[in-house]
Amino acid sequence: MMHRIEFLDLQAFVQVAELGNFHEAAQRLHLSQPALSRRIQKLEEALEVSLLERTTRRTWLTTIGTDFLPRARRMLEDYESSILGIRELATHQKGTLTIACLPTAAFYFLPSVIRRFNEAWPGIRIRILDVSANEGLERVINGEADFGINMISPQLPEVSFTPLLRDPFVLALRSDHPLAAKETITWADLEAVRMITVSRDSGNRTLLDNVLSAEGISLNGFYEVQHLSTSLGLVESGLGVAILPRMTMPGADHDTLCSRPLPEPRIQRTIGLIQRNDHALSSTAELFIETLLALWGEKARKKPS
Repeated sequence: MMHRIEFLDLQAFVQVAELGNFHEAAQRLHLSQPALSRRIQKLEEALEVSLLERTTRRTWLTTIGTDFLPRARRMLEDYESSILGIRELATHQKGTLTIACLPTAAFYFLPSVIRRFNEAWPGIRIRILDVSANEGLERVINGEADFGINMISPQLPEVSFTPLLRDPFVLALRSDHPLAAKETITWADLEAVRMITVSRDSGNRTLLDNVLSAEGISLNGFYEVQHLSTSLGLVESGLGVAILPRMTMPGADHDTLCSRPLPEPRIQRTIGLIQRNDHALSSTAELFIETLLALWGEKARKKPS
């Protein structure tokens, strides 16, 4: 049965092979010559071959020893680079972080946080899964993402939710739409226009439908799309209006699109962090979350959400 090859035995062989002398190799490795000889013997027994020939005056490699030397060097290099890699991970010099994030929240939250995080830990790669609320939740639960930025979800035992901000729904419309000129918009106004909606498997659509059905409000969902960004495109082209989270809207200086507050009841979604309860966060993920909370705490102090 083959014995286990040990790092120190390989190191002993490489030193003897390179120096051609047991005495110098023993000094370099801070070993006695008998101890060095035992290490070489152990390696030869493990490989079941003879690697070195020696006389009282000199030492040389056998043919197999010559062939094995570059492999032994590679094995030592791989071992050392692996140890270095672990140290780099531990000191956050390298690594990958995966975040499952709502597409709108990815654009709204992440660039400023990533910029600050990258300045502090430039070696850490960040992978963003910009997916729907349901899919993002699933990616966190199955461990594909370290954590998520998502809407508040049904109470699930697998995850915990930390609120970051409330995002009200608004009416998105063209600046030249008749409703844009109205001082106050009513639900009756909205029932009379063509509405662009997102598909029923969207978390935003579910939240909206639940509130409207509870209030007995029925809107004319004339167009249905998969993504909020597509609905904005249709609004911009003049095909209708849409009810969207404020976070999805372009800035107030947009030359075509604008938003207006919705009538009562006010509808809003809560955006926050989703983490698995049964799985400790990596130290890298904890650092990113600390950066995110610190940055958004600063923004909240400057401008209440």
